[in-house]
Amino acid sequence: MPGSVPGGPAPGAAGRPAGAGPLMRIGAVAERVGLSIRTIRHYEDAGLIIPSARSEGGFRLYTDADLERLAVVKRMKPLGFSLDEMRALLAVLDALVTAGAADRPALLDRLGLFHTVAATRVETLREQLRTAEGFASALRHQLDQHRAHH
Repeated sequence: MPGSVPGGPAPGAAGRPAGAGPLMRIGAVAERVGLSIRTIRHYEDAGLIIPSARSEGGFRLYTDADLERLAVVKRMKPLGFSLDEMRALLAVLDALVTAGAADRPALLDRLGLFHTVAATRVETLREQLRTAEGFASALRHQLDQHRAHH
């Protein structure tokens, strides 16, 4: 994909620090984050999110940190990031939490690459929106013209 971030896939949620706070079931998480339960399960299957715990009945349980992780993925989706790119960014963000001084510069460089790609994709979307708005305006003009003549 053009504008891809180098470095390929990285480990997903494994090894991330567990979030504090109340545990929520998947339905509550879906409602709070604005994703469907099916989408959250898909992201789990893809290794982007791992429930922090399971209830005695086997229900997935999530923390606020898990919700933040899902929010990152949700924001990446409209920018066209692949699952591998999402996984790689999450790995960078996870590593930055515990990185020592020697590892931080490389991680910050990778984070900077993600920022550059995201900013480029946002500008592309802005241009597409300007084009779409121009088209809608032209249609409105045509509609107004033709209504005035009848």
